[in-house]
Amino acid sequence: MATTPKKDYYEILGVKKSASAEDIRKAFRKLARKYHPDVNPGDKSAEEKFKTLSEANDVLSDPKKRKIYDQVGFYSDNIDPATAEAYARAGGGAGGAAGFPGGFPGGTHDGGQGVHFDFGGFDFSDLVDNAARGASRNRAGGSSFKDIFGSIFGGGHGAAQADEGPEPGTDLEYQVNVPFWTAIRGGVMRLNISRHDVCSNCHGQGSLESPGKCPECNGTGQITQTGGRMKFNVQCPRCHGTGRNLTTCPTCHGEGTVTKTEPLEVRIKAGTRDGQRIRVPGKGNAGAHGGTSGDLYAIMRTGEHPIFRRDGDDIYLTVPVSATEAALGAKIEVPTIDGRALLKIPPGTQSGQKLRLREKGVPSATKDGVRGDEIVEITVTVTMPRDERTKELLRELAKLNPEDPRADLWSKV
Repeated sequence: MATTPKKDYYEILGVKKSASAEDIRKAFRKLARKYHPDVNPGDKSAEEKFKTLSEANDVLSDPKKRKIYDQVGFYSDNIDPATAEAYARAGGGAGGAAGFPGGFPGGTHDGGQGVHFDFGGFDFSDLVDNAARGASRNRAGGSSFKDIFGSIFGGGHGAAQADEGPEPGTDLEYQVNVPFWTAIRGGVMRLNISRHDVCSNCHGQGSLESPGKCPECNGTGQITQTGGRMKFNVQCPRCHGTGRNLTTCPTCHGEGTVTKTEPLEVRIKAGTRDGQRIRVPGKGNAGAHGGTSGDLYAIMRTGEHPIFRRDGDDIYLTVPVSATEAALGAKIEVPTIDGRALLKIPPGTQSGQKLRLREKGVPSATKDGVRGDEIVEITVTVTMPRDERTKELLRELAKLNPEDPRADLWSKV
């Protein structure tokens, strides 16, 4: 049988057992600054020392935990205050229980002679009855050592429902491929999602109840186990401490949930961006034993368009113009996500220049009445002269405009 490790938390923090809460706080802060992992990077021994200090401080700084520790000689979440009180009244505590030189069963204690006691081969039933004879036998007045053993080893009624409590369901994430125009204008996406749903046969409990008592524990919720000649009570594994006649649900095999695929509609708001998460409450995995369901998060993956390129709420577009339009200026029609729009080309526009059409972009999905812009990048195209007359005109144009377009380039060489 595994022993319960004992640690002298007072010695670890370097304080007396009569130390006040303030003394404990100061001692921990002083030692924590010395052994904190941030102060000792890569030092495993310092890290373990800091963990031990934190453990000692956690118990001794909490009045309820400290009282149990002082009464029993160690602390465990499985020991309730009433159990520790009963144990202390019966003569237990850090110095050893009445009739138990080694202290609390499951632990070890060195007596005044330095002798190690091992209780694994003894039957404590008579000693328990004698040691607890002075204590009240009803639940209002205290507990016997058998009940104390049961609490320590997880067999008490307080722990009976520990693994039967509600467990919330987990969240789900689905990536949704949204067409370009649906992301901009909004719409509805229909999905088929696979999720854990509550078992309809057992209503999420994982077990079915039949008339009568649990055949294994006869309705007590506990069974007796032995380690050598030592006996102690533990929670009944069949009924989980309830005492009821339970059988595992054949539909969900005790899980309380079953996997099912169901259709789901996700509403896409106009202006939804790539990577945006849409939360659908309660459509994640169902919880166990009556726990709440998780949520579904649909992650948007917006499609592309052959002409428009989207960046946030702005739309980018490349538009070709002729050399004449770029030189003299013009008003041309360009496509937008709303249809055609008129764009003014200033005289002398260069290739690569960007012009802005305000509020011709995507409606914001987060700010009502706000829209992005459309950014139009100009590319100047030069037509191939098809006849001699055109060539003559171009030569004449070159004579009238003798500027060297590469002059700036050569100046920087």
